[in-house]
Amino acid sequence: MLRGLYDWTISLAAGKHAMWALAIVAFIESSFFPIPPDVLMIPMILATPHRAFRIAMVAMVASVLGGMLGYAIGAFAFEQIGKPILEHLGKADKMEAFNERFNDFGFWAVLIAGLTPFPYKVITIMSGWTGLPFWTFMVTSIIARGGRFFLVAGLLWKFGEPIRDFIEKRLGLMLTLFVILLLGGFYLVKYL
Repeated sequence: MLRGLYDWTISLAAGKHAMWALAIVAFIESSFFPIPPDVLMIPMILATPHRAFRIAMVAMVASVLGGMLGYAIGAFAFEQIGKPILEHLGKADKMEAFNERFNDFGFWAVLIAGLTPFPYKVITIMSGWTGLPFWTFMVTSIIARGGRFFLVAGLLWKFGEPIRDFIEKRLGLMLTLFVILLLGGFYLVKYL
């Protein structure tokens, strides 16, 4: 079923309303849809490299707005909507422990989820549920989602098709390693 959804999503990139499709996918991916907007962004940018940064901007704005929906689900409808989504994603058993520590690291949690392959939708819902300050959530979401989408756009704009395989298979790992090194650096500075 997921493969069919993936194929349908990627087919939207070829349509004349691809930009709207990207905005919708980026919006709903931030709160419940399982396919990331990169699936649309990559073929769209490869087809029209001169629009790379506009495509990234649409993805970022729609994703952050969708993140606001995820935040609202967590804040106002967690039991009815948020909890079933997290249960479907296999994260329900970790909710209580996560809630206790989340706000201590809320900025970093949102940043990590926004940059890495970790499902951003989980963090948007948890941010609302735990009461992470809304403006902390928003600023961090803009930095993280903007960083991710503009990095993808910049790489595709500069290197074109040859970089596609790297982005699809290794960029998530590279961003995860970057975040680990960044956090490790802060830890070293603070405790050494």
